[in-house]
Amino acid sequence: MGSYRERLFVPVSYWLLAIPVVVLLGGEAYFIAGGIVPPLTMAVIAAVVGAFLVNWGSATIEVTGGVLRVGRNTLALTEASEVIALDERQAALLRGPRADPAAHILLRPYLKRAVYVGIADQADGVPYWLVATRCPEKLAAAIERALAGSGDEADDRESVG
Repeated sequence: MGSYRERLFVPVSYWLLAIPVVVLLGGEAYFIAGGIVPPLTMAVIAAVVGAFLVNWGSATIEVTGGVLRVGRNTLALTEASEVIALDERQAALLRGPRADPAAHILLRPYLKRAVYVGIADQADGVPYWLVATRCPEKLAAAIERALAGSGDEADDRESVG
């Protein structure tokens, strides 16, 4: 088990907003066809939207054994140079006008804060990782602890839902 783990679940409000979207888009099928086509169209749209939201919420951030796992990607923390917990304004700048197209970025629109992880050796062309999170201070602290190689992982363990 790692010193930090967070799953980036999609908020309930996104699921609730998906309902009128499915109804409105599926309801348009009533203008085109009758019978089984409109309910089938709604079912297909609901399945697509549901699969998208489930996939979006499946991303996990984990710091364990000197490694940062973000979604399907892994960064050995020996490659990290600096770690900064960003507030909403700072994260917005790195997501927008000051973003580097070569950076590794995990974003979710429902997460406004992030952690910046600078890469010491940019040989592979990635200058930094920007990771959206609900708890940037906790994630940055876990990365710092892993960088410092501090003590017993069982004592440092934190989990965020």
